[in-house]
Amino acid sequence: MKPFDATGAFRPSSEGVRRLAVRGAAVTVFGQGLALTVQIIATVVLARLLTPGDFGVVTMVTTFSLLLMNFGVNGFTEAVIQLERIDDAIASNLFWINLAAGVVLTIGFAAAGSLLAWFYRDARVASVTFGISPTIFITSTSVLHLALLKRAMRFSVVSANDILARAVSVTVSIFLAWAGWKYWALVAGVLALPLITSIGAWELCRWVPRPPRRVPGTASVVRFAMHVYGQFSVNYFARNTDNLLVGWRFNAQALGVYKKAYDLFALSVSQLVSPLTAVAVSALSQFRRDSVQYRRYLLSTLGVMAFVGMGVGADLTLVGKDIIRLLLGPRWEESGRIFAFFGPGIGIMLLYTTHGWIHLSIGRADRWFRWSVVEFVFTGLLFILGLHWGPAGVALAWTASFWLLTIPAFWYAAKPLRLGVFPVIAAVWKYVLASLLAGCASGLIVREAGALYASYGPRAAFVRIVSTSALFGALYLSAVILFHRGCDPLRLVAGLMREIFPRSRSTKPFIPVPSISGPMGAKPASAGQGAVSALTGS
Repeated sequence: MKPFDATGAFRPSSEGVRRLAVRGAAVTVFGQGLALTVQIIATVVLARLLTPGDFGVVTMVTTFSLLLMNFGVNGFTEAVIQLERIDDAIASNLFWINLAAGVVLTIGFAAAGSLLAWFYRDARVASVTFGISPTIFITSTSVLHLALLKRAMRFSVVSANDILARAVSVTVSIFLAWAGWKYWALVAGVLALPLITSIGAWELCRWVPRPPRRVPGTASVVRFAMHVYGQFSVNYFARNTDNLLVGWRFNAQALGVYKKAYDLFALSVSQLVSPLTAVAVSALSQFRRDSVQYRRYLLSTLGVMAFVGMGVGADLTLVGKDIIRLLLGPRWEESGRIFAFFGPGIGIMLLYTTHGWIHLSIGRADRWFRWSVVEFVFTGLLFILGLHWGPAGVALAWTASFWLLTIPAFWYAAKPLRLGVFPVIAAVWKYVLASLLAGCASGLIVREAGALYASYGPRAAFVRIVSTSALFGALYLSAVILFHRGCDPLRLVAGLMREIFPRSRSTKPFIPVPSISGPMGAKPASAGQGAVSALTGS
């Protein structure tokens, strides 16, 4: 793609926004499904080749490096996507600003290795820090190219590039781990990821930035980007203070075990919400001047997210221990015990994360940043309280924070729209109740099931996962249909599927219209971070 014409103007797509958004969401989710397959393979193989301590020492470093890697990924990406107009000159200025920041941050992080080693009381951290530091600069070289592809809604090629980079990264790590490189195998994989991503981005977006020059509007775009990155930074610290505390209070072994439980906890966001953010913000930004259309699509989207999220969250709560036992092996048994405290927060975490779509799509990154400060303080206090009970107590603090913050977060985000929080509650409460009842009923049935559910071994774990998920799925769908007095939620999802995969070019787009009562339609480690999670648990 050549994003700018001879005059320097951006070339927008001529297709309909809604169709591009839905197709983009489909491609992105499909791509994330493939990426999840790669991640599962990496997790299964590397968990058997390496120790929890190997994962832990790399996580100690990536807890900080990922924040710096995302300096432009979270900030300039959203700025490019939501701008009403962007030209070659402004994009070039943003590229050079981001690249300069990448150089400074890379040098600073490499020099901080000894300080991190002192903090964690682990000499290995210093050398790992130096080895991972180039990822910051490499990532900065592709931020603007990927952002322009997303602005043009070329989500299919972005997803393909991401999958390729993950596959190469995982292959490098597995080969080196098999060769006996220990935690250096993970470091090599972390380096390979942004390198392949950047090469692919430059190949897919045929754009060479012009030399920087003074252009009106650059400063305002940078301010917007800094607000977004400020929000991301505060949110990142809120979501990684647990790593910091567990690694500092205990050791690399405990951190490695804790992070594998957290990875499964955060899977729904990394595989569903995060990749859909660019799609949702791109689409909603087109309707921010039309309050009726904006409200319709926002509430419909959140209704679908609640339907999927609450079901996935409750099911993972029931089968999470067995998934960890089956995939990682017996040495990770403690991760399964910790996950039991994460499970009840999965569904509500998925919903909570989407409130940022509102802030970004209406151009109010400043409000998002202010809310993130509140979230950071509140969640940090819960972490400190939970630390007394070990990693399991920190996991419980995560769950409590999402349940307590979700309603206030949506109230604050929707205030400029005068939407109110009650439409959001009306969109999700039936799914919350349905998942709670179906989950409790499934748990009771499983407990009384007898010897099959008390036996150990991979085969028994697999049977429990399949049978429990099938039981919960049947009960959950029945409860949803009962509470909605019909199959409207199922028809909505089926309609979206028909639009994503139409039978012919003449297929009419399915447009969900929320009912007055709003049963269905009424309603944070970022580029590369999911793959890093596969390797390091970050």
